[in-house]
Amino acid sequence: MVAVVYTGKPLTADVLVDETWFSDPDVCEKLKYWYQLSKTLAEKAAWKFADENGIDLVAINPGVVIGPLLQPTVNVSVDFIVDIVNGRQLAPFNRFVDVRDVAFAHILAFEVPSASGRYCMVERTADYSEVLNILDAFYPDLHLNEKFKDKDVGILFKVSKERAISLGVNFIPLQVSLKDTVENLKEKGFLSI
Repeated sequence: MVAVVYTGKPLTADVLVDETWFSDPDVCEKLKYWYQLSKTLAEKAAWKFADENGIDLVAINPGVVIGPLLQPTVNVSVDFIVDIVNGRQLAPFNRFVDVRDVAFAHILAFEVPSASGRYCMVERTADYSEVLNILDAFYPDLHLNEKFKDKDVGILFKVSKERAISLGVNFIPLQVSLKDTVENLKEKGFLSI
């Protein structure tokens, strides 16, 4: 999604981001958002190459990918959950999608003949009070709402799911993804709750 949302347009609660949005490299550079700039330039180069060479390209643009880990280490997008559960900090992420949905979207992009263009992959945006409420419901002994009282992190806006659903994605709800992520982190020994 970082190749999608950094356009310079305001991102407020009434905004609906979709596949027609493209991050502006100048905006990314001005903000010193180097990761976002690299993803934006990479996607731009991929579209240019595909166009020049007659390649049928499909781009999957996921939000923050959470869910069970396959690898033996914690990645950046799941590390924020470790930080929350351990009471350290909230990270400025709020566009969530389950890794299993992202993997399935890649399969569909390959197997569905009508797949084309870009697909935003965000189950939903959620502010941190919602994330904390979900985690508190599953793990009340952590008292997360108390640890992060009055914290306001992230900009909340909507992301269209229409194209992803039309491709065949049936999104795993955020509650399930968060619980499965925490349970997987416990199984792998990254959390001791």
